[in-house]
Amino acid sequence: MAVDPGHQYQYKTRTWEMAMSFGDKVEHKAEEVKGQAKEGWGTATGDPDLRAEGQADQDEANVKQAGDKVKDAAHDVKDALS
Repeated sequence: MAVDPGHQYQYKTRTWEMAMSFGDKVEHKAEEVKGQAKEGWGTATGDPDLRAEGQADQDEANVKQAGDKVKDAAHDVKDALS
């Protein structure tokens, strides 16, 4: 049985994309948690600027997480059509 080198390349590429995607997801979740901490600290200390900064960090992380979900959905569609 012959090994299709294109298939092997596709597997390695997909594995690399999944690893990068996972790393991005972890990073984006960490940004969200950092924002929650800032917002909580701003609330606890009565610092409205820190609270707003925390909310902004969370919003930015949520947008990135939405992008991750879109990217995952696009890969799923691509895989289903292959």
